[in-house]
Amino acid sequence: MARTIKPAGKVKAKVFVGTGQLRIIGGQWRSRRLTFPEAQGLRPTPDRVRETLYNWLAPYIEGARLLDPFVGSGALFLEGLSRGATSGLAFDLHPPAVTNVQQNLQVLGCTQAAVRLGNALQLLQQSPAQPFDIVLLDPPFHQNLLADACHLLEEQQWLTAAAWVYTESEQAPSQAGLPSHWRLHREKHTGQVYYALWQRQPIDGEQS
Repeated sequence: MARTIKPAGKVKAKVFVGTGQLRIIGGQWRSRRLTFPEAQGLRPTPDRVRETLYNWLAPYIEGARLLDPFVGSGALFLEGLSRGATSGLAFDLHPPAVTNVQQNLQVLGCTQAAVRLGNALQLLQQSPAQPFDIVLLDPPFHQNLLADACHLLEEQQWLTAAAWVYTESEQAPSQAGLPSHWRLHREKHTGQVYYALWQRQPIDGEQS
């Protein structure tokens, strides 16, 4: 039975309060330091968590198509591109965040990635030209965005048959209401954040 996705409503606006700094940990841009506009509620994924995630993804990131619907500071997205993703697409609702990630891509000389301004749930209601191998989902907390984003990825065919999906959430993965044919591969918990890696299991008739 298909899940009903509520119309994408207003997402709470971020109030930008200063400038932060992130460091790319590995890959071709290793140790590069970049700035991003700090905002209330913005949670750049810590270095230790990013390192853990990309250790999990190490066998799969090279040559992957990468999607980040809630790009924020760009820390996860830029790390994946640095480590060998061949193309990337990111979204964010907030113009300063989009402009900043675009500028950082230019600074790094990266031409195989694009960042679009818009509400992720609205943009995910469209179908992509090609599906993605790896998706990074780190939406704002306490706005009920994660489950709807995951189901839109399925319904609009954003995912390859055996895609990998990373999630950050304020609740345990078992309570997140994600698609039933996604297999929980790894999970950890730090502070008040749960982070997990899922692998989509091909549905009957799909090629893995």
